[in-house]
Amino acid sequence: MTFLAGMPADFQVGVRTTSNRGFTPDELAEQCVEKIVFVADTAPPAIRDQALAFQGRVQELVKVYLRQAVHSDRTTVYNALVDAGHPELAELVRRL
Repeated sequence: MTFLAGMPADFQVGVRTTSNRGFTPDELAEQCVEKIVFVADTAPPAIRDQALAFQGRVQELVKVYLRQAVHSDRTTVYNALVDAGHPELAELVRRL
């Protein structure tokens, strides 16, 4: 039995890994922007240059918000640990 999912002929799957750590905000921003802004190799040079410049600006903006999300989450974890009676552990999280 064959299952056809209707995938385009040029469908590709990619895998990215890290070793002994999670992805950084910079790495995640790059991956995110690759999905948001696509620049075709066949685009006219002026359009391609403009799209690449836009891609760079979007990537910088995504990085800022990802870093803020990390900081905000650590604040949440810090406060939860303090509220649970673990101020020493909370201080270790704050220092990350």
